[in-house]
Amino acid sequence: MATFLYKLGRLAFRRRHFVALIWVALLTLAGVGAASAPAAGTTSFSIPGTEAQKAFDLLEQRFPGMSADGATARVVFKAPDGQKMTDAANKATVEETVKELSDGSEVASVADPYTAHAVSKDGTIAYASVRYEVSGMELEDASREALQDAAQDARDAGLTVEVGGDALQATPETGTTEIIGIAVAAVVLVITFGSLIAAGLPLLTALIGVGIGISTITALAGALELGSTTSTLAMMIGLAVGIDYALFIVSRYRVELAEGREREEAAGRAVGTAGSAVVFAGLTVVIALVGLSVVNIPMLTKMGIAAAGTVVIAVLIALTMVPALLGYAGRKVRPAGRKSRWMGGNRAEKKTASGTAKPNMGTRWASFVVRRPVAVLLLGVVGLGAAAVPAASLELGLPDDGSQPTSTTQRRAYDLLSEGFGPGFNGPLMVVVDAKGSDDPDAVFKNVGDDIKGIKNVVTVTPPAPNKAGDTATITVIPDAKPSSVTTENLVHAIRDKGAEVKAETDATVLVTGSTAMNIDVSEKLNDALLPYLALVVGLAFLLLIVVFRSILVPLKAALGFLLSVMAALGAVVAVFQWGWLAGLMGVEETGPVMSMMPIFMVGVVFGLAMDYEVFLVTRMREAYVHGEKANQAVVTGFRHGARVVTAAAVIMMAVFAGFIGSSESMVKMIGFGLAIAVFFDAFIVRMAIVPAVLALLGKRAWWLPKWLDRALPNVDVEGEGLRTDADAKKDADPDEDRALARV
Repeated sequence: MATFLYKLGRLAFRRRHFVALIWVALLTLAGVGAASAPAAGTTSFSIPGTEAQKAFDLLEQRFPGMSADGATARVVFKAPDGQKMTDAANKATVEETVKELSDGSEVASVADPYTAHAVSKDGTIAYASVRYEVSGMELEDASREALQDAAQDARDAGLTVEVGGDALQATPETGTTEIIGIAVAAVVLVITFGSLIAAGLPLLTALIGVGIGISTITALAGALELGSTTSTLAMMIGLAVGIDYALFIVSRYRVELAEGREREEAAGRAVGTAGSAVVFAGLTVVIALVGLSVVNIPMLTKMGIAAAGTVVIAVLIALTMVPALLGYAGRKVRPAGRKSRWMGGNRAEKKTASGTAKPNMGTRWASFVVRRPVAVLLLGVVGLGAAAVPAASLELGLPDDGSQPTSTTQRRAYDLLSEGFGPGFNGPLMVVVDAKGSDDPDAVFKNVGDDIKGIKNVVTVTPPAPNKAGDTATITVIPDAKPSSVTTENLVHAIRDKGAEVKAETDATVLVTGSTAMNIDVSEKLNDALLPYLALVVGLAFLLLIVVFRSILVPLKAALGFLLSVMAALGAVVAVFQWGWLAGLMGVEETGPVMSMMPIFMVGVVFGLAMDYEVFLVTRMREAYVHGEKANQAVVTGFRHGARVVTAAAVIMMAVFAGFIGSSESMVKMIGFGLAIAVFFDAFIVRMAIVPAVLALLGKRAWWLPKWLDRALPNVDVEGEGLRTDADAKKDADPDEDRALARV
């Protein structure tokens, strides 16, 4: 591996014009494809295997044109103080608003409050239900504007009007956050390298890689039915690993220059050594992202595969375009005026007044850990264990309008409906009764409705609404608790248990669906998939790391450390977003269940980044050990060369993720906080403290591998031993060069 990449790096350095032209051509081609590609069509959100999805599919068959997964809006009206919605003037305003709403091209139906009995008992609040033919993410801007204009017209007439539902849902705008993240990355890189040229290379190559990846996703969106959110994960991961991988190679190139090698040789060795770490780090990320397919949620699978493709592009760019750009940069990648004091991304050890070498921060920290490994290990494990304690109380769910900030119209509509009709009104359940083949379907429908009325925590059960064929009916059930509550979840299961009894007695099928039931099913599906996903990802990565490090204990330590950091991060998320600790500081207005996608999403993203840091840091230790250093000294050497670079990479990622904490969307805020704290725990506590402490305790046993396994494994030579052997062979073959060097 090292020899092949060494040759590739030298080739890219020599043929830099050709390599740069290829990548610019690919970027141009992808950009043209994205610009000329037709707009992506409507993509439905499906959860195969869940009861809610089966009910949606049945509704589409038995109720043509119902658009079960179409966007919905609830336009909520409140009369001025002392008035009622049944007053003539207020009623006329509402009816005019309903008429205005019905004119939309994507509107499937609008329910008038006065004919649909959608007026509160005290007469002060009413609502109109609007159903659209397409999902909220695919709704045209014109339809959203028409909805908002109609609400504003009613406000102008004197009513309080708010709009709930998913019709106003839009793709989150993250451009500002990305710019802030890139700006922070630039500052950290300049501080790390002390050179604008060296700092600019990782940013430039990362942006090119992300540009190619996102443009390709956009170009293929229509053909592959990719949703508008597919590129979100790809952009986040692509930017993260793109900067990391280029940072690793540029840092190693500077080390090779500082050791006196010529530029082409330095580029080759940088790609042969750091590039080997990049390849295997990239493979672990790809495994984590492609592994999302085990959840069997099509949207999540597509997001994972698209992001994995962007990671592959980032690896290829790091191995080819980075050495090509280093060829253009010449020796300018060294900081001006300090060439003798810097090595790679680390300050070279300065001379003290007595002439002895003054170790850098990484060396001093690693030396301390090696001297006190038990204390550092216990402190790190106990600290992360304490942070992980709240994770035992983890409750999963999907956000609804009740978790929105109070400044949004969706949240105000949610509160008005709770005030007028009760908290459960915001999460109605739709029960679908399939009585096809029954002798008396109407009797079945009525009996099911009566049975549901007798279940605890049910407020209202509407009369069955059969289809034209009369073999299928829908029943709306209003719970007495809010949608995200455990009480509502238990009610869904109780109705399904009752449906199983009906199936046994009458052979009719009873299914529960609606957005609330779908959220419950998604949460349970993701929760059930978490352990298999962890086993798959960690297991495959463990096998891969055995090949990389040629050790059993080092990969085992890497996997256990990752699990510890993820549990600690989940504990922090529960403490802030579920328990409300530091909620004011984080801008959390409403506590509640943790987003159901959060654990599995965090595992996929953080695992990839954690393995980046692990591979880059520990391969330098392995390299030093293989080249003859004692085990504990190899730990210190690895930190001397790698600690500053890993620190810079982690700070950049934390800054990028932390930028999302300022979002008004609770889901985005939660993801940003969770990923930022997870990177902090993993990079600075696990990789920088626990890892060297464990390696110091294990000593040379850390690199033990059974002989039979050593013979069976392929020799990938990540540490570049083959490069040193080749160099020694060339040196032995040229005795004149030896004599010349001796004279020097």
